[in-house]
Amino acid sequence: MLIVHTIADLKARLNDERVQGHSVGLVPTMGALHAGHASLVNRSVKENDVTVVSIFLNPTQFNDKKDLERYPRTLEADCRLLEQCGAQMVFAPSVEEVYPEPDTRVFSYPPTDSVMEGAFRPGHFNGVCQIVSKLFDYVEPDRAYFGEKDYQQICVIQRMVEDFKWNIEIVPCPVIREESGLARSSRNTLLSDDERLLAAHIYRILSESKNLDQSVSETHDYVVEQIDAIEGLKVQYFSIVDGKTLADVGSWDDAESVVGCITVYCGAVPIRLIDHIRYK
Repeated sequence: MLIVHTIADLKARLNDERVQGHSVGLVPTMGALHAGHASLVNRSVKENDVTVVSIFLNPTQFNDKKDLERYPRTLEADCRLLEQCGAQMVFAPSVEEVYPEPDTRVFSYPPTDSVMEGAFRPGHFNGVCQIVSKLFDYVEPDRAYFGEKDYQQICVIQRMVEDFKWNIEIVPCPVIREESGLARSSRNTLLSDDERLLAAHIYRILSESKNLDQSVSETHDYVVEQIDAIEGLKVQYFSIVDGKTLADVGSWDDAESVVGCITVYCGAVPIRLIDHIRYK
């Protein structure tokens, strides 16, 4: 497995692959890899001749410096996992390599990028679009793989691909969960054992809400009240939305696909956890 650190080296090596007619899959990550990331890499390895995994903790998508500082950094362990998965190439650039000067580009895809995470983390999706567009330019992948845990992010990236008319297939991959139901996330490493048990209630309650014969508003209130009733958990938002546009729905018949997206703070030093559930 090759580990490259510069854009020039990455492009040169991928050009050699394309000359041979090889297809290229890209798995963008911020590192601190886990079984969820491994599932994306495994799928890319099966579906492409060459799989590139980027490991880059992108500063432009963090609107909270403390959150950026706390984000786990485990490059050596990440590379061991990726080698086991069969990835052919890791792209691990420095911040200076990716941003030799400030990226002033502005991306806007309302309502997809302006609700939920977009509302609570101003600038977050602009930073996501900045880095993903750069990676698409560097790698020119045939397919790019993203985990559905970050459901809103996939919707935003789909909009960007349509906007730029890129010939890139965006491949959403199912959420990988711990035995308790907790969605696997790099942030889970910041939780204590007791906090992991608490966090497992998020998906339990979301799953229970699927079986309620209630209106959208009643389902919303049920989820928020049940989670907030557990000491150590606090809902930041829970939105029941059109699965494509992410616009709020007033009834279950308002959209062909309906998804509930949630963000919950967990623990004494609150760790921000996101999850979602498909209602239809």
